[in-house]
Amino acid sequence: MDNKAIRSLMRQRRRSLTRQQQLLASDGLAEQLCRLPAFRYRQRIAFYLANDGEIDPQLALGIAQQAGKTCYLPALNPLKQNRLHFVRHRANDPLVANRFGILEPSLRSNPIASLHAIDLILLPLVAFDRHGNRLGMGGGFYDRTLSHRGRHTLLIGLAHSCQETDSIARQHWDIPLHAIVTERSIIQARPILG
Repeated sequence: MDNKAIRSLMRQRRRSLTRQQQLLASDGLAEQLCRLPAFRYRQRIAFYLANDGEIDPQLALGIAQQAGKTCYLPALNPLKQNRLHFVRHRANDPLVANRFGILEPSLRSNPIASLHAIDLILLPLVAFDRHGNRLGMGGGFYDRTLSHRGRHTLLIGLAHSCQETDSIARQHWDIPLHAIVTERSIIQARPILG
């Protein structure tokens, strides 16, 4: 199956999950993340707000904030096409809809982090394999943005377990993940320190 067909199938799978299944998946995801040393010990963590059936890290975000970690959310970069900023986010900070209708923090009222300052980036995906390859929505926002990340920054994809596929054809611009965390397990693809 080619990447386009995989993307279509996996989007359909995650969209077909019921509200109850999504809530249980979010709980399971938070439980798995809390087991991950990188999540427990890293202090500056980027999250995302779930959209289009993505597994929801909202509970894990709340846990990180309660633990005193500095948390960030992605926001569209207004000056560079198909790139993101990671913006500081605190509980109850207002969010605004971007041009895709996805909520994000305001660039005017919150500090933007340098990618080199972020310890751990949790990113959404459409499909993944056990080698750390991922398919996103197809716009290349994360790949373009993360090509400038710091060497110490860990990249962990978050997904429903039903989004796993045997193999994804990797493109030269794709940024591989260190691990994937689902509601059921942690799949380590590359070495993770701390």
